Amino acid sequence: MTEIGAAELSGMIAAMAARVGAERDQLNRLDAALGDGDHGTSISTAFEVAAADIAALEDPDMSAVWLATAKALMNRMGGASGAIFGTFFLRGVSLLRERDSLGKAEMSALLAAGLAGVKARGKAQAGDKTMVDALEPALRAFAAADDFSAAWSAAAAAASNGAESTRDLAARQGRAKYLGERAIGHIDPGAMTVALMFEAIDGCWPENRE
Repeated sequence: MTEIGAAELSGMIAAMAARVGAERDQLNRLDAALGDGDHGTSISTAFEVAAADIAALEDPDMSAVWLATAKALMNRMGGASGAIFGTFFLRGVSLLRERDSLGKAEMSALLAAGLAGVKARGKAQAGDKTMVDALEPALRAFAAADDFSAAWSAAAAAASNGAESTRDLAARQGRAKYLGERAIGHIDPGAMTVALMFEAIDGCWPENRE
């Protein structure tokens, strides 16, 4: 597959919702060490709503799929995390208007727009112990890969490694920043969520299914 359309984008969101939902308790445990302990519940609920809202759309286009996801994350997740995760999708909506399909280069640009939005909204850079530590290397790996299938696999691996790397970082942004050095030893739940999102997409990509 060299291009995807609205149906494939919808499938990606559904896959993310299922994967994040399956790891809800793990994400809550990670968040309990650094925050309120409800990250898994709030983001899994938001993705579940996004998948349901998309399924209810009649003949949706690509921008409608991305916009529905952004709205669900912002409105149902709430708080700073909802705003940041929602911004990742919201920043790409304008790039999808008037488009019927995306190739790898266009998908890379869509993801890059989301990353730029996340960094601007959260004021975070790589090394701050946030979702950026998983998202940024994932996007670099995606862009460097030769084709769509390899890109998702590379991005999933890079996101997983990036999430794991947050274990050794002090927190400089997000709610955990108040813990500073005390956050060392714990994986950032937002970064882990990003890893799960890319893992989900990789798993639903036809060429990468087991």
